[in-house]
Amino acid sequence: MESIDTSAVPPVVDRETWLRERDVLLVREKAHTREGDALAAARRRLPMTEIAPVKLGGERGPTSMLDIFDGRDQLVVYKHMWHLGKPFEEQCEGCTISIWNFQNAVYLEARGITFAVFGEGPYEELAPFREFMGYTHPWYSTYGVDEPAFAESGAIACYLRQDDRVYLTYETTGRGVEAIMGSLKLLDMTVYGRQEAWEDSPEGWPQDPTYSFWRKDGRPTAQWTRPQVTPVRATDEHHCH
Repeated sequence: MESIDTSAVPPVVDRETWLRERDVLLVREKAHTREGDALAAARRRLPMTEIAPVKLGGERGPTSMLDIFDGRDQLVVYKHMWHLGKPFEEQCEGCTISIWNFQNAVYLEARGITFAVFGEGPYEELAPFREFMGYTHPWYSTYGVDEPAFAESGAIACYLRQDDRVYLTYETTGRGVEAIMGSLKLLDMTVYGRQEAWEDSPEGWPQDPTYSFWRKDGRPTAQWTRPQVTPVRATDEHHCH
């Protein structure tokens, strides 16, 4: 377990003063929440675009998009980057923190939504990685599929099925993917935040290079939780987000 330098701390005040300061911040937080609701309402009003009736590689061989919906009307997909032919430890730490933070889709399913992962590598490379990581979400390969809707990786995409046709309704990349990265949202609530160099923090707050805690000793951090994981030689850090 690593410790951080806690020599820099917020000022200490009595509870009444703390409550006053907290109430001021709460006004801003509520405004932020309402703006998020307004953005979600705008997403629900976006037009949609049809995607081609393609088949993706999966556990049961070539699988149509309709079958990937698994009998539901909506589909949410995380698009996983893939470095062809590279070992597990050299795969994307950004995609790892994303999927690792979202292990069960039962509440999506309760609303008629299937969750799946689309990897840009061949399925024969994705399958052993999925098993190694212990992921239970269905994975499919978009490798070699000529469909612009699958071109972006490190993204979240939402689809709607209407009879035998499939439509893309929404997609987000970059920090939009933080929607499934709950650990980051919890870190944002703590006094030291994510402890990354880009953050606006008081002088003396602990900060490391951005993304540095996503990878540890040559592997994406979550891989060290896997049974029988072996040490690797740390390579030059690379970030694929």
